[in-house]
Amino acid sequence: MIWFNHRCDWSLTITNRYIAYYRCSTKRQGQSGLGLDAQRSAVAVYVCDGTLLMEFEEVESGTKADRPALDEALRQCRMRGAVLVIAKLDRLSRNVSFIAKLMDQGVDFIAVDMPSANRFTLHIMAAMAEQEREMISQRTKAALVAARQRGVVLGGRRGEHRIEDHAAAGRARSAQVRTIKASRLADDHLQIADQIRRDGIGSVRGIANELNARSIMAPRGGLWSGAQVSRLLRRASTGASA
Repeated sequence: MIWFNHRCDWSLTITNRYIAYYRCSTKRQGQSGLGLDAQRSAVAVYVCDGTLLMEFEEVESGTKADRPALDEALRQCRMRGAVLVIAKLDRLSRNVSFIAKLMDQGVDFIAVDMPSANRFTLHIMAAMAEQEREMISQRTKAALVAARQRGVVLGGRRGEHRIEDHAAAGRARSAQVRTIKASRLADDHLQIADQIRRDGIGSVRGIANELNARSIMAPRGGLWSGAQVSRLLRRASTGASA
């Protein structure tokens, strides 16, 4: 696994902020640069007027789920409010775990060879990867049709079953997902804050200034303040949200 970063303009006023992820599937390609150079060139042409904050390389099999460079690229995208940019969409379509990670992390992405692809495209890919689930659904529907033909009454309220309960469960699940994402982002921020303190910056205002200098966006966007850093550090001992 190889990864590196490339610092450009760290200004938070830049809106077109990108982090690049490149992958080739064989060690030979990684050592020779075959494939990686073409990906870099494609990304450079696309980014052009934007800001390429960081670049990550990985030499991994397309079927391997363990992608440390990808994980770090996604983490940096979350913290910096950046878009993940890849050279070719087939880097997604051939790997279900990649699709699942992007959907779970909520990171925006651009595929240079198909810039119109979006999260909806990811959902389509994930659906295709789970074709067996659809086949099970079709068999279930066929069984229900057969049951109706035999005179079995389907649908309607049954006993204590209430559709309102399902709606409430859905809202609770949505809140849980938001909480998990906020907690993950806070953990990312804590790691950076701890690193800054180890480098000798101890005040909350100093940490805030360093986070802003590194283009790390605050939890709700924009610049960090001393109060926000204080809440973040307090979270380490109390578990409260930053």
